[in-house]
Amino acid sequence: MAAIYQAAYRRASSLICRLHSTYVRKMRYLNELKEDDSLCRQAQTSGTFYLFHNLSPFLQKVGEKYFVPQLSAAGALEKSVVESELKGSFTYLQKALFVVDGKDSSLLASAQSLLQWHNSHQYCSKTGQPTQRNISGSKRVCHASGITYYPQISPVIITLVSDGSRCLLARQPSFPQGMYSALSGFCDMGENVEEAVHREVAEEVGLEVESLWYSSSQHWPFPSSCLMIACHAIVRAQQAEISMNKLELEEARWFGLEEIVEGLKREPRSSKQDDGSFLPWFPPKQAIAHQLICEWVKQQTSQLA
Repeated sequence: MAAIYQAAYRRASSLICRLHSTYVRKMRYLNELKEDDSLCRQAQTSGTFYLFHNLSPFLQKVGEKYFVPQLSAAGALEKSVVESELKGSFTYLQKALFVVDGKDSSLLASAQSLLQWHNSHQYCSKTGQPTQRNISGSKRVCHASGITYYPQISPVIITLVSDGSRCLLARQPSFPQGMYSALSGFCDMGENVEEAVHREVAEEVGLEVESLWYSSSQHWPFPSSCLMIACHAIVRAQQAEISMNKLELEEARWFGLEEIVEGLKREPRSSKQDDGSFLPWFPPKQAIAHQLICEWVKQQTSQLA
């Protein structure tokens, strides 16, 4: 009986600790803000805000570093007035994500995705009538049809393919000159992650995946709000001849360990050579493709040790 009581006491104590943890309290408070308009209005009076103009966040540069100021609500202000008074500028998100720290980068991406979703969902797809957002912006409602719309995210797989001793990287026509990255593509309706990886690798480079494993995930705001699902995939070395889909890719090729290590050290602005060509460089550390490449390097290095 004493053992049962002690076990029940430990479970109850564990539950109480979880309910009073900083993280649990924060998540429950944020969920209340989403649904309770009056609570959200109250929070806005004392909260701080990131500023955006045409989906571009406001940044301040101090020395060589960029910061995202958190400001109190001040009503509508002219763009030029804000930039002059606060000594900063509204910066394209594609640049902002790579010059601010990780915490701000994640919040800016989430904020811009939500703003972009509201811009594109101002009318009901069934009735054509205007939709109304709640105070927090967590949903939009068409009062004519009763339909509630919630922000959506599109699943995208991003896969680093290896044949055991090399990894495969590719370029899309839209990439900056010299940049190579892992293969990626949207999941089709009805697909699971594994099926999407097999299909994308076959479609883009004509290879059959033998095995794969999950690495991690990342929210990515381009081209719209996406959930990047990162995986590693293995193909047979004996069947590693690339057959590139020229409708989707500009170039795809195998890289050895030494070339990858050198590419990770290279800055985009230093990749241009005297003859006008570009040495390979890879996505910056804030991108999940960079993480995949670093994981592959670590695996290869451990095998050589």
